[in-house]
Amino acid sequence: MSFQNPVFIPGPTNMPESLRKACDMPTIDHRSPLFGQILHPARASVRTILKSDTAEIFIFPSSGTGGWETALTNTLSAGDTVLVARNGMFSHRWIDMCERHGLEVIVVDVAWGAGVPADRFEEILTGDTAHRIKAVLATHNETATGVRSDIGAVRRAMDAASHPAMLLVDGVSSIASMDFRFDDWGVDVAVTGSQKGFMLPAGLAIVGFSEKAMAATQTAQLPRTFFDVHDMAKGYANNAYPYTPAVGLMNGLNQACEMLLAEGLDNVFARHTRIAEGVRVAVRAWGLDLCAESPDLYSDTVSAIRTPEGFNATDIVTHAAKTYGVAFGVGLGDVAGKVFRIGHLGSLTDVMTLSGLATAEMCMVDLGLDIKLGSGVAAAQEFYRQGANASHKVAAE
Repeated sequence: MSFQNPVFIPGPTNMPESLRKACDMPTIDHRSPLFGQILHPARASVRTILKSDTAEIFIFPSSGTGGWETALTNTLSAGDTVLVARNGMFSHRWIDMCERHGLEVIVVDVAWGAGVPADRFEEILTGDTAHRIKAVLATHNETATGVRSDIGAVRRAMDAASHPAMLLVDGVSSIASMDFRFDDWGVDVAVTGSQKGFMLPAGLAIVGFSEKAMAATQTAQLPRTFFDVHDMAKGYANNAYPYTPAVGLMNGLNQACEMLLAEGLDNVFARHTRIAEGVRVAVRAWGLDLCAESPDLYSDTVSAIRTPEGFNATDIVTHAAKTYGVAFGVGLGDVAGKVFRIGHLGSLTDVMTLSGLATAEMCMVDLGLDIKLGSGVAAAQEFYRQGANASHKVAAE
């Protein structure tokens, strides 16, 4: 593997040099007002990126998995019932965590490549007249399959059923890269991490809690210590944590938020859509299909690409790393060996993406797939050229 080549895994993502430097800082007193100058602006900026006016933001030294645990343990009690769809590896892992915490889990299994079934959720919630279900869990962007689900539709389903359950959303591979509307969608807990759209090393679990979720923390009885939001809130009031924070990563998060907001969230989302569509154009030129079942489900942060029946897609990933020093993502769980994944999120440009597409083509040709060298790259080039020339024309006018 080469440190000079960009990575095309769906996280951790490529880091801008300015953010690497922001994380590399001298030691400071993490219980001083100086740390507060990093902590509080970062929390405020995350709230803006979530598109919320009131969400309480908590940032733990952890990964997105720790964010899942924060969401569960602070709002639920053993024996509570939750409703969740299993449509990929990461929704599967969240289900596993629920079961390990003694929650009763109603699992709606759907194909890996399908989205969260809001209509089925509405049926189940409508039938739950005793309001036994305390929370609905949804993965906004299933990283294993490249599927983006409609969280707004999930909220509408919950409202149509007049059900009081909380809505907990995994936005690990979507937040800060794709539009996420905490307030508009009525999200109660949103979970993400530092290593994807925020373009930082892994190490921060970032969660937002609604007023309803904060009220639930008063009665939730699942054990929690490290992930207790009340302990964290007390620390924040004194410019501190209840334990030692990851100061360098927090400084990086502050700078990452400034970078994203300076670019403009709409521009960030448009950039991800454009880059992703270039990848999708290339996939079509190769004559291959995405794992996502339909265009309305296509993720703007990762594409899971199906290879022909009988071909081991993992060989592409192994060959790329060994021969060309480039990292792609392997298939996971039910789609292991059936797909390879191209991550296209975070610090990425059209030109960087073309290098990944060219590498993927070389690997597929090397391994004997019926792919014409340059076909996908040429299709993506034409797509990116059209966008670049249109932007240049508008700027000139």
